[in-house]
Amino acid sequence: MPKKPKPWLRKGRGWWVTIEGKQYALGTDKDDAYAEFHRLMTQPKERRQVSGKLFAGTADDFLDFVAKNNAEATFAFYRDLLQKFCSLHPNLRIDQLRPFHVQKWVDGYGHLSKNSRRNHMRAVKRCVRWAKKMGYIDTNPIEDLELPGAESREVCLTDAEYIELLRFASPDSLKDLITVTWETGCRPQESLIVRASHVDLENQRWIIPASETKGERCARVVYLTDEALFITRKLMLSHPVGNLFCNSSGRPWTADTVNCAFDRIRQRMGKAVMAERGVTVPDDEVEAFVQTLKKTKMEKGVLREKRPAELRTEARQKLTKRLAATLVPRYSLYALRHTWATNALQRGVNSVTVAELMGHSDPSTLAKTYQHVSKNPKFMLAEAKRATARA
Repeated sequence: MPKKPKPWLRKGRGWWVTIEGKQYALGTDKDDAYAEFHRLMTQPKERRQVSGKLFAGTADDFLDFVAKNNAEATFAFYRDLLQKFCSLHPNLRIDQLRPFHVQKWVDGYGHLSKNSRRNHMRAVKRCVRWAKKMGYIDTNPIEDLELPGAESREVCLTDAEYIELLRFASPDSLKDLITVTWETGCRPQESLIVRASHVDLENQRWIIPASETKGERCARVVYLTDEALFITRKLMLSHPVGNLFCNSSGRPWTADTVNCAFDRIRQRMGKAVMAERGVTVPDDEVEAFVQTLKKTKMEKGVLREKRPAELRTEARQKLTKRLAATLVPRYSLYALRHTWATNALQRGVNSVTVAELMGHSDPSTLAKTYQHVSKNPKFMLAEAKRATARA
């Protein structure tokens, strides 16, 4: 005769119970654990399988779904953020989840931008919303959690700023990637996967199959200017197989490595501005920041105290990086794409053509994203005059 389920204490992790071969976390308080146990035992079998389930288990189910139904980048986005939340709350049941759990998790980072805070919270909300939609839970416990509004990250480069960006870009393989994005307005996820087999030299374009494009609905065609075509031809010779855009080590550029490269460019440009203006970090700020640093370090496997000079050097380096980053915009491949669209519209290319060249399936996306063009008074005045001009 099978043993009747009974709660048991797992040292350091609270009360648990095994019902029909499945383990359920009951919490850390004994009385609450037994109350939850009795609640579970009254549930039908199909509901019991998900009642009392850890949020981490729900997150795993959600990630399995995303991996099968979304792009790899989408899966990585949710995986990285949900793993952070689950590591903070490994024993939290989904029915115990409350908005304050998510809010305190995000607040604990302190340094996140508004958009990063939004993304962290959005990942958890999306997971729970999916669980409700799939029938794993009856109600969404964080439905009332408010997300911060998204900040506009519009960075539009002038020709002079673009030339300056190229001057500080390194290595040459990164310059090629920057140049092609500036010339074509392609998405980063397109340039980072394009291969020689995608290139149609006769018609001066890339054709990326639908299965590899955003949304996976139709093939993406990227038309190449003469300069973009020259770089593409050059890369086809050096990389006849695999991704065209690779770093100096021969490894394909990825979103993360490109972002890190842009961060290094920003540091070099910012420090150049500091040198030009004669700006340095004041000594009193360095001394104050020293007090916030960790006072020990590992050296050859031995923990030792940092010397005062080491602490001051570390503080000055970190403060210099912070200051340098405030003096230069954070450029990116998307900023180059954004600039391409802005320039195309202001040069009179009609919006339907621009939308098609950018790969937008819905031309209204262009109007929503590039409303700032209408705020350029000189451009709008010229367009108004052109609209009424007589031949």
